[in-house]
Amino acid sequence: MQRADDDAAIGRMLAGRRIAVVGLSDDPARPSFGVSAHMQRAGYTILPVNPNGRMVLGQPCHPTLAAAAAAVGPIDVVNVFRRPLACAQVVRDAIAVGAKGVWLQSGIVNDEAERLAAEAGIDFVQDRCIMVEQMRRG
Repeated sequence: MQRADDDAAIGRMLAGRRIAVVGLSDDPARPSFGVSAHMQRAGYTILPVNPNGRMVLGQPCHPTLAAAAAAVGPIDVVNVFRRPLACAQVVRDAIAVGAKGVWLQSGIVNDEAERLAAEAGIDFVQDRCIMVEQMRRG
């Protein structure tokens, strides 16, 4: 179910240009790769966050959000391709690095993550695809 403020949060997050993608795979068959490749082609800077990777989409992988922020500076949006149980910690990490928003991809819902984001005053969207929303809004 879409919250009333989702539309405004989506607009603010899509206005950001630097997206850290937690769980970005280097496997072109994985949704995280396809979504991130689309966002990169649309002009967004993609920061892969995956402790198992080396390079994805021509960008070096960072083992953590903290490492990504230390290497490249401020992060606008944290896009999450992880299991729901991992999402609350991802939100804590996003808050710690000063990210402006957290986006849980389609099929990913976590009430604790939503609560943490609300308490920190950062944008939060869950169970929606950032690529679909970007395409819809042009």
